[in-house]
Amino acid sequence: MLSATAVAHARPQALQYKLWDERGLYLLVMPNGARYWRFSYRFAGKRKTISLGVYPDTGLAMARDKREAPCVRCTRRSEFAF
Repeated sequence: MLSATAVAHARPQALQYKLWDERGLYLLVMPNGARYWRFSYRFAGKRKTISLGVYPDTGLAMARDKREAPCVRCTRRSEFAF
């Protein structure tokens, strides 16, 4: 599980990388220093990824709250998987 301290100290590297939290949520750290919250999931057998915001405008707690929103929209829970 990701901590707020780890997110704040994420530094750019030569290639982009992901810091995984849990249940499909991760922070994408770009070489230019930009940090984006992403949520990766499967729906109807296909992989989907949605953007949840930019760090620091969207913090860890807010990103976790936003992660739950697509689950509410899913009509058949059996088709939704992380």
